[in-house]
Parts: sequence; structure tokens; C-alpha cells
Amino acid sequence: MTTATGTASTGLPTLTFTDEPVRVAHVRLNRPDKLNSLTLPVLDELIALAHRIRADRTVRAVIIAGEGRSFCAGLDFASAMKKPQSLVASFVPRPWRGTNQFQEACWAFRRLPVPVIATVHGHCFGGGLQLALAADWRITTADAQWSILEAKWGLIPDMSGLQSLSQQLRADVLKRLTMTGETVTGQQAVDFGLASEVVADAEAAAIAADDLIAQIATRSPDATAYGKHLVDETWTRGARATFALERARQLRLLVASNTKTAQKAAAARVAPVFARRNVR
Repeated sequence: MTTATGTASTGLPTLTFTDEPVRVAHVRLNRPDKLNSLTLPVLDELIALAHRIRADRTVRAVIIAGEGRSFCAGLDFASAMKKPQSLVASFVPRPWRGTNQFQEACWAFRRLPVPVIATVHGHCFGGGLQLALAADWRITTADAQWSILEAKWGLIPDMSGLQSLSQQLRADVLKRLTMTGETVTGQQAVDFGLASEVVADAEAAAIAADDLIAQIATRSPDATAYGKHLVDETWTRGARATFALERARQLRLLVASNTKTAQKAAAARVAPVFARRNVR
């Protein structure tokens, strides 16, 4: 079963849901004639969609993809510069989140308590690369083109990208790609650590994403959420802070109904049927 919401006719990202075998949210960039480049309204819609997905505790995973021949070619500068006041306002951070509009469009997906997968084909440049880095996994076609393209325009990554990139790349590689803006293939993106897996084409990427989601869906949605949160929250923390978070999260899982479901199913050697996610 598929349900849909979004505004395809306006070029804004669309959101659809598939419910078999589990509920998956599909976010698709929808400006194929502009290589899915990002405008200020597109950024606003990405934020709104991420927040909507977070509120739906029945969602088990998210897939981000692009229509047409590209994932995303980055910011549409011509469009953004038409409204300089709006552009300046977009740089102002929201104190309650610590992100501005550009950063929140990516980081809102990073905060989701469910697995997020980006399937990348064609161009993955600038802001598009940073959106892909907001996912937990990036499945790329071999012939995709990846670039921290901000260097071409005399800029640096500023859509939460440096936080994500620093967790994926060695410092020397990150400096090289940030300073040069060079374009690398999908296979090179995997070799560097930008991408997680390389496949032949977009269809194979979609299949690989579905296979990974099907595997994760056999596990408790609460344990999945906490596992994701713990990795992100402790990546740069010391041992004591990590140990404290481990204890707190494990204690909650020990008394969770979905944990009992997982344990009973494992003991009976049957497939578990989980209730909706309790973790926000």
C-alpha cells in the first residue's frame, strides 16, 4: 500500500509512504529539470517533511532520493539571490535547535530516531552532498558524481556538512575535498568514506535500500532508535559520558514492551510483531 503527500507540481520535495512489509517514508527531491537543486522553499519543505516523519511513530525507516537524472546538484544560487533578505534571514540560527534554515534542512533528518538511507545517482554536489551525509547510509551508483562543490564558488560547506563529514573522512581527505572541490565517482566516494556502498544503477540502489530496511525491521524499533542515538551522541564524547548514556538507554529498553516482544520471538524462533516506536 502506498500513500502520498507533497506538492509535486511546484517542484517541492514529495513525501510518500509504503506500508509493506513495514511503514517507510520516501522523500524525493522533485526539481528534475534543475537537477534537483535546492531553493529556499525546498529547504523549508525538507524541514517540514522531516518534522512530520518524526511525529509518526509507526515509521520504521526513511529513504531520500532524487527524481530524474540526479540526486541533487546543490544550492540554486540564482534562485536564492533573487530574495537577498530571505537569504540573510536563513542564516540566523534558531536558538532552540542550534541550526539555521540551511543546516536544519539536513540535520532534521540526522535527528530522526529511525534509519535514514540516501540513494544517490547522477550529481551529488554541495548542499546535495550534505543532505546525503544526513543519512545513516548512502548507497551510490558507480557513475555518480560527488563533490564538495562550495570551493568552486569560494565557499565552504555550511549545511551541517562539516559535522557529518568529520565523522566520515580522515582530516587530510576532508581538507583536500573541501579546498579543491574536486569531483569523485561513486566508487571513490565509497573508498574515501563519503558513501557506504556502490551499486550498478539507481534501481539496484533502491533494492539495496529495501533489503537493508527489511533486515532492520526484524529488530525492535526502540532498540534501533537508541542504537542510532547512542552512536551519534557519543561519537566525540569520552568514556564516562558514553557509559552513562549506555546505562540510561539500556535500563529503559529492559522494561520496554517491544524488548519483551523481541525476546519472546527469539525464544520461540518466530518473526516478531512490534508495536509502534516509543522512543522520540
